[in-house]
Amino acid sequence: MAAAAARLNHPLNREEFVMPIEQRRRLVTAVPGPRSLELASRKQASVAHGVATTLPAYIVEAGGGILVDADGNHLIDFGSGIAVTTVGNAAPAVVRRAHEAVQKFTHTCFMVTPYEGYVEVAEKLAELTPGDHAKKSALFNSGAEAVENAIKIARVATGRTAVVCFDHAYHGRTNLTMALTAKDMPYKHGFGPFASDIYRVPMAYPYRWPGDAEHVTDEAFAQFESLVHVQVGENQVAAVIIEPIQGEGGFIVPPDGFLPRLAQWCRDNGAVFIADEIQSGFCRTGDWFACDHEGVVPDLITTAKGIAGGLPLAAVTGRAELMDAVHPGGLGGTYGGNPVACAAALGAIEEMQTNDLPGRARQIERIFRDRLGELAQRYPAIGDLRGRGAMMAVELVRPGTKEPDPALTGAVARACHARGLVVLTAGSFGNVFRFLPPLSISDDLLHEGLDVIAEAFAEVTGD
Repeated sequence: MAAAAARLNHPLNREEFVMPIEQRRRLVTAVPGPRSLELASRKQASVAHGVATTLPAYIVEAGGGILVDADGNHLIDFGSGIAVTTVGNAAPAVVRRAHEAVQKFTHTCFMVTPYEGYVEVAEKLAELTPGDHAKKSALFNSGAEAVENAIKIARVATGRTAVVCFDHAYHGRTNLTMALTAKDMPYKHGFGPFASDIYRVPMAYPYRWPGDAEHVTDEAFAQFESLVHVQVGENQVAAVIIEPIQGEGGFIVPPDGFLPRLAQWCRDNGAVFIADEIQSGFCRTGDWFACDHEGVVPDLITTAKGIAGGLPLAAVTGRAELMDAVHPGGLGGTYGGNPVACAAALGAIEEMQTNDLPGRARQIERIFRDRLGELAQRYPAIGDLRGRGAMMAVELVRPGTKEPDPALTGAVARACHARGLVVLTAGSFGNVFRFLPPLSISDDLLHEGLDVIAEAFAEVTGD
């Protein structure tokens, strides 16, 4: 009953709520259409080849769960710009606050002449991130920049240099974050040498763990302890960094108990526990942060993506004594905490609080689990269904095995795109669909998008 009431009360399910863009899929041309193809040709001539696009349908307007392309096609959005437009594109509070800010001033550099918006965002982060200890924040431009600075803070605060990361991790594309990222192509290939004193250990990956699934937590943590002891030395570790739910690695959800044990190991050994919540944070998983699921309190937490409704902003938030370990001038950047981006972040947080977006993410999870579960029963190529909240995934394999099937994954993705559904693939083996709908999407669009996925599987498999 409570779930039904919550669903009724969500803005997109109330009759009086009117979206500026019609909330239904509509195809008027092939996808991509002629205008998008013309723009793609211009991209080919003027944009670096290394900047690739998943679906070259050029967007001119977006809102709710719909992207409108240059040919007038209305596409259902199951990607949110890779978990960025969590509150939806052009969310009212984001637009209002950003508009007010941009009319006043666009930049001063907080390190030169500061402004209140930066301080307000830091105050909100202290309030919302896990733990009730004293916290401080520093604001940056991107997730990779936040991760780099979290490592800087941990090294200064501990006087140590070694950093431990995990298989299947993705932390960014800068030199240090490429060293932390596990996947070679396309993220690391040809770009080395990378930053040193980085050590990688196995991830607790339940679907692909070689032993008994019931013992993943114990066995993965034992391997972590052993490898760190032998290869690094506990008293050399500045930080352990992990995504509470891995993103690009394939939405790998560690089994219960693994994250709390890592956090306790850090406390016991004087290391900094860094939670990279860049993709999983800000209501995406059904909690404000994925760490909240097990009550894990990180020493430092990195955020970006969903923080500002589409504007570039990132943060490192952590224990005040750690954040204050760095000398004045050691943190910052010309554009970090831009005033318009800060205003957008305050608008995004307003949308999240006003519309109970953690609750909305849990509603979305129920829909995805039911519908994808039915699909998994029909198609044995779906080897695993996993995720939390509006961060769900299926992993595709050759039936009867766990051999990854990236070819099938790519074919189904293309079939979805042609039908007007934006989907993203992921995974170390390129065989995972990750679903990241905006939390502003309606139930009707969710079901229609899932219908499209079912049609795409039927077409590609001949079923």
